[in-house]
Amino acid sequence: MIKINKDIKIYNKALLKVDREICDVLAEEITKSLPKAENKIWHRNPVWFLEGNPVVGYSKLKGGVSLLFWSGQSFDEEDLKKEGSFKAAEMRYTDVSQIKKTHLKRWLKKAQEIQWDYKNIVKNKGVLKKIK
Repeated sequence: MIKINKDIKIYNKALLKVDREICDVLAEEITKSLPKAENKIWHRNPVWFLEGNPVVGYSKLKGGVSLLFWSGQSFDEEDLKKEGSFKAAEMRYTDVSQIKKTHLKRWLKKAQEIQWDYKNIVKNKGVLKKIK
C-alpha cells in the first residue's frame, strides 16, 4: 500500500487549521480508497494518479478546499459540480464536518472505474478519450 507522499503532508501542514483538517481527511480517505495510486504534488497541488493518469486531487482556494475528480462529470453525481472545459467535477468544503465519507468513498470507487485519458491529452491533440 502506498503511503501519503511527504510533500503532500508538508502541503497540508502549511494550511490554516480548518483547511488542514479538511485536507488531512481527504488525503487519508483517498489513499485508503486508492491503494495503488501514486500520489504527489502536481502543479502545486496534491494529486493521485492511476497508471500515470490523474484521477483526484485537492487544492486550497480562497473560499475553502476544492476536491477535484478529473473524470467526475461522468460519475452521474449531482453533488459534484462541473469544473473547467473537459470532464472534471468538484466538491468544495469549508469545514471538515461537510465531508460525507460515504459519498467520498463512492466517488473514489467511480474514479477507478470511470477514467478519461488525461495522461495522453497532448499526444491526442487536446482530445479526451475514455479509457475506462
